[in-house]
Amino acid sequence: MPVYVQHESLGKVSDVFNAEALWQAPGLALFARRPLLRDLLERAPREQRGRAATRCFSHVTLVLPQDEVDDDRHLTRGARVRDLAQTLQSLHQKDFGDLLGADEVRYHVIGSEQLEPGQVEVKFGHALYLPAPGEQVLYSVSVSRDSAIWETVCPVYPGQRLTVLGHDAASSTHAVPGWPFALDGAILLINDGPDAPVEVQVRPKDAFECSFDAAGGYYAIRARRGDATGGSARLLLRIARQGAAAMPAQHFAPAPTPATPPHQSGAAPAPGRAPAVWKSRTRTLDDAELTATPALSRARPQAAGEATFAPVARQRVALAALALPRMSRYRETGARLLEFGLDHQFVVGAPAGESLIGFAVDEADEVYAVGAGGRQRIAVPNRFAPLDGVELRVLAPAPALADRYSALVCLPQAPALPVPGGARIAFGRGTPALAALRVFEAASLSGADGVDAGSPDRLGLSRNAFSFEAGPEGWRVARLSPTQALYHLDERFAFVAALDGATAETPYLVPAGHHLVAGHYVLRIEA
Repeated sequence: MPVYVQHESLGKVSDVFNAEALWQAPGLALFARRPLLRDLLERAPREQRGRAATRCFSHVTLVLPQDEVDDDRHLTRGARVRDLAQTLQSLHQKDFGDLLGADEVRYHVIGSEQLEPGQVEVKFGHALYLPAPGEQVLYSVSVSRDSAIWETVCPVYPGQRLTVLGHDAASSTHAVPGWPFALDGAILLINDGPDAPVEVQVRPKDAFECSFDAAGGYYAIRARRGDATGGSARLLLRIARQGAAAMPAQHFAPAPTPATPPHQSGAAPAPGRAPAVWKSRTRTLDDAELTATPALSRARPQAAGEATFAPVARQRVALAALALPRMSRYRETGARLLEFGLDHQFVVGAPAGESLIGFAVDEADEVYAVGAGGRQRIAVPNRFAPLDGVELRVLAPAPALADRYSALVCLPQAPALPVPGGARIAFGRGTPALAALRVFEAASLSGADGVDAGSPDRLGLSRNAFSFEAGPEGWRVARLSPTQALYHLDERFAFVAALDGATAETPYLVPAGHHLVAGHYVLRIEA
């Protein structure tokens, strides 16, 4: 792979602000003990024909010990740093003027805690760019491991053609936090102007797969070889256009080595798709093709010795989503933050370091995604891809539910339990029935200063919330507590009705495939 960023050390000098001492050694350069800045620029030209240089690099970053830079800022308001950059710029223009063409010489001086007193380092190269004064950012580049927590890596300016992202800042333009790949790997961003999409390439090409997720608006970069745990290392890359000229994410060109998009290999059902239900095979009866359904198959006389074994009618209730409450409704209880995590099997539990992804809602009713990189406020609705082929949706509640709920978090793998038909079952905080679906018992509810505020289920779920009787057409639901809010949602989580008047004498029918909201739980009836 070519050297995109030249990173060299000038060794120790007595005065790091002496531009002449950093530029060129006195006397004959042939007898200099170490190459200085002028020698480095001369030995690594930007372009050359044969052995003759035709262009030289014009953007240079100088790295000084942080203490030296801080002292200058405290004592002279940065005057020595400015003088150093201006003097080096003049020396550069004077000695390499015939190799610059229309390029403008720019120097930037920064500090580093890694350098000892007297040490100086220099960076220049094809992938190092210093913006002009007042130059506006064209793109903002951010990365994520789980599509929930995004960390800003760097800006890209209109005149910045090449940007290299990698493990550290020594061999790349910018270091990526939590770089998951080998140290020799790199991501190249090629900007051919504001009217062209940014091109994304990976190096080495045979070590990575790169694809663009149009729905998420980011690139998914995966190592072809598994990591130490047997899994495949993955990094998500988002390039967002800045300013009024922002373009939609899908405008970006796909990577040169496209792979199968995640949504084409085992992804969760798309938003709005009806939940899957059991269907039996078809049989041809008297030249008419009929579709049998559980417990509702049409009877017909059986010939002697002919027997058909049909499945027994079974109904299940699944935890389709978790409803995040508006914490502002419960300020008098002392509760301030509700938080939970999802492990790699998408089982709900307490937020912990081993969680794949988590969510939280605070007393200001702001929703956060929680990951290994911390927590980050998110917009609702939203979608995440914490694993390849898995979509996790966060929906905005219907207007009729918005005074109680901040968001609905759809579970990619909805846990389900069978329910018997013909028996009335009660659901609530104090009932044993379907207790395995009340997963918020494992979530974290905290008050001021992080003090445990008790069970999250006490926010919005009565001890006896509602009862239901499962039948072939759905559930007949009755509200047991006058303070329990119950809502009927259709198969697409759209609001249908509030069940305020549902009683044992006049139960409310919730059809199969639809949802019932009680407290934090969005239960789906599956037949």
